[in-house]
Amino acid sequence: MDIYHTIIRPLVTEKGTHQSQVTHQGTHSRKARGGAYAFEVHPEARKAQIRQAIEKIYNVKVVSVRTANRKGKPRRVRMTTGVTRNWKKAVVVLDPNYHIDLF
Repeated sequence: MDIYHTIIRPLVTEKGTHQSQVTHQGTHSRKARGGAYAFEVHPEARKAQIRQAIEKIYNVKVVSVRTANRKGKPRRVRMTTGVTRNWKKAVVVLDPNYHIDLF
């Protein structure tokens, strides 16, 4: 899968903006980490593919990647009911020395 098809779009929300600005200090058992950025990714993308795509597209160093499969919600328009599409969310934590200017 191409790196430009792996990342669909960044998720710019209030929570995502707050998480991108917060950095966490390190402890003796865990090293320091930078902000967390959320992206909508291809449903078949793996964590290693997401890491490579983010590092190449934004020229940053990724510390960790967390993924979640989001189920579509039921919606109703007049007499018909349907379901929005399922999608995959990835939260990427960067090294404290890097940041993405998009957020």
